[in-house]
Amino acid sequence: MAQATVDPITLSVVRGVLETTQREMTLTLEKTARSSVFNLAHDYSTALFNHTPEMILQGQDIPIHLGSLIPAMKAVDKFFDGEIHEGDLILHNDPDYAGSHIIDTCMYYPVFYKGELVFWTVCKGHLTDIGGPVPAGYNPDATEIYAEGLRIPPIKIWDKGVPRNDILNMLLTNMRARRDQEGDFNALIGACKVGARNLTALLDKYGLETVRACIEELLKMANSHMNSLIAEVPDGTYHGTAVLEDAGHGFGDFDISATVTITGESCHIEIKSPPQIPYFINSYEGNSYSGVYLGLMMFAQLPPPYNEGLYRNVTVDMGPKGTLCNARSPAPHANCTTTPMETLTDAVRLAFEQAAPDKVSASWGHANGCNIAGQDTRHDEEYVTMVLASIISGAGATNSQDGWHACGPLCCFGALTSGDIEMLEHSYPIIIHRYSLMEDSGGAGKYRGGSGTCWEVEPLDAPMTLITFGEGRRIPAMGAGGAKSTMIEQKVGRLEVTRNGETVVIKDNVIETINPGERAANKNPGGGGFGDPMERDVARVVEDVRNGLVSLEGAKLDYGVVITDRASLSVDEAATKELRAG
Repeated sequence: MAQATVDPITLSVVRGVLETTQREMTLTLEKTARSSVFNLAHDYSTALFNHTPEMILQGQDIPIHLGSLIPAMKAVDKFFDGEIHEGDLILHNDPDYAGSHIIDTCMYYPVFYKGELVFWTVCKGHLTDIGGPVPAGYNPDATEIYAEGLRIPPIKIWDKGVPRNDILNMLLTNMRARRDQEGDFNALIGACKVGARNLTALLDKYGLETVRACIEELLKMANSHMNSLIAEVPDGTYHGTAVLEDAGHGFGDFDISATVTITGESCHIEIKSPPQIPYFINSYEGNSYSGVYLGLMMFAQLPPPYNEGLYRNVTVDMGPKGTLCNARSPAPHANCTTTPMETLTDAVRLAFEQAAPDKVSASWGHANGCNIAGQDTRHDEEYVTMVLASIISGAGATNSQDGWHACGPLCCFGALTSGDIEMLEHSYPIIIHRYSLMEDSGGAGKYRGGSGTCWEVEPLDAPMTLITFGEGRRIPAMGAGGAKSTMIEQKVGRLEVTRNGETVVIKDNVIETINPGERAANKNPGGGGFGDPMERDVARVVEDVRNGLVSLEGAKLDYGVVITDRASLSVDEAATKELRAG
């Protein structure tokens, strides 16, 4: 059958409906979810697929979710090949079926029109708990995936429109804070249904043939944007290597490398990583696609539409099975969406920047966060949550501007939000003593990296379990264009626990008990700087000191600017000139 001709007006309207549908799905998650991870932090993502299934629209949500949805959707479709019916609803989180990590639970809803499978609406969200021995799913002591939580291979929780309450009850019974998990499950279901409703209305108005023709045009449009960009890059092979620091696993630092080969309008990306280890930073292949695609898109900076057409001329080799970025079961992996993904993203980005230096930008701060759990005596019930506010770091600088403050980490790329501190204190039995930007945390450069944040908490009246995850506690975010920081300690992450008047600095991933009267301050890295910091305008350094972003010592050591007095902020011009010349 010949493809329908698409006029620009119809194409624009169909595109608008698809984009509005995706946004309405994310709003449904925000407004109906139970946990703070959903309704405050927005740690979820949505996407639309056609019947192929090919991603026809990815939400402007969490990047580390979206790349893995492409192979995951195909794995789910293949698993139920020939057994997908109208009214089915499929649940899945297993990395062996291309999931990201088991805490990110995904729902897939097939949309039928006049008896034919036409679309899939898909929602992925980070549950606050997934069972297992450690609350919130991050277990730094796990040596295999079975010690992390429930693995859910593709399974129908609705069968032809009938909810499988036995399956749902079995799953929720094995999760802490059941009320939150059940509420978030219902939000995911509702978002999928909202998407299906809108798509059905679109088909009623324009017909299947016209809508499919519009979608193919949108896929071609995205493909054309990417091909044009790749064609501008000189043919050749380019390399990038980033260092993944030891965050308590004892195996030392690791190199993750990316080799990018450009041939005409085609791009091949080859990943090299060390063998997998018995620690929770292994990444299975599906999740690693997210890291690769994020590195590519940081370089590409293309306009929408964002769909699978972007990657039609991009091939990826994750390396052999059993490696850190292509793990084999039963490798533990819960930390994988941040570590090693952010390092993998940096490696890919560095390779592309070697190919096109004019597109260079500094790295964003890596995730360095914590989860909390305990007993809420106000309601006599258990609580558990991932504290997304605790991983908000700084963005990297570019060749034309400073990095944004409190916008990271790299894996979320600005899509994560902190939520109101008062809402967190209302939801959980905690006091948040501090949530602020951190002085000297932004990477030094002609353009300064964005500042990281400090999140300091104390439990109200009962002990609280605190679990740390991530890295970036020794190696700061990478700068670019000749950027270099002299002050390092202030630009890396760390946990500071204060007990009995003494503060202990922790830089490994640990499980700690924090008692009432004690405080835990999680401090996040800033973004990398761009350019020689000695070329930063002196007036801008003074302004950073005035705003509490740079200290007097930081101004001198990082920028060669000698400020004699904090009150007047007067600059010793002779000493500054001498220091900068040296």
